Amino acid sequence: MFGRSHKEKHYSHRAGWLRAAVLGANDGIISTACLLLGVAAAQATHEALLTAGIAALVAGAMSMAAGEYVSVSSQADAEHSDLVIEREELRTQPDAELGELTGIYINRGVSPDLAHQVARQLTAHDALRAHARDELGIYDSGMARPFQAAVTSAITFSSGAALPLITALVVPGAWLIPALALTSLLFLLILGSLAAAAGGAPIQRAALRVGVWGAAAMAITAAIGHLFGTVV
Repeated sequence: MFGRSHKEKHYSHRAGWLRAAVLGANDGIISTACLLLGVAAAQATHEALLTAGIAALVAGAMSMAAGEYVSVSSQADAEHSDLVIEREELRTQPDAELGELTGIYINRGVSPDLAHQVARQLTAHDALRAHARDELGIYDSGMARPFQAAVTSAITFSSGAALPLITALVVPGAWLIPALALTSLLFLLILGSLAAAAGGAPIQRAALRVGVWGAAAMAITAAIGHLFGTVV
């Protein structure tokens, strides 16, 4: 009975890299498309438009990488500090920590005797890991990885930003604004759908969510760019 197992498909283990990837690609598409639309609406030259787009791609990728590294490093520092405290408490107050772990299982619905047995066995196996998981909520699969988050964000931002930039490169000036708006919106819908599929979420809702926000951002930026170009 206990030896049999069946396979289940879960998605929570993808949360870390999926969040960074979706955030990077989404930001790359929206920020670069908005910048290009704003510059194009201000009637800038094609050369200036491409220069601005390339600068946006490089600056955005570096900014995303630095921001992710700093923020996730802060999370990692907090996790490390908690583990240091917990390790010291396990060394100096083992009985109190055993009682604390027992209480956690009792509060989850386990009978007191069984909770105490489970706590003792998990403590004997790996006390710090048991407390990290059940007391602090720190899981191996969800631990902060600053370098991974930084690299993922930089790559995905660059990939996302390259899409509207390529559109600006190949589409002639007369068709540039509608082409940028439509292709960028299409890219966002595809991104939302892929992210939903990877995370096991409803595809239509995710695609609509990212599409609406992206369209709003592009419309506002283009309007401001047009107003600025008219005034100048």
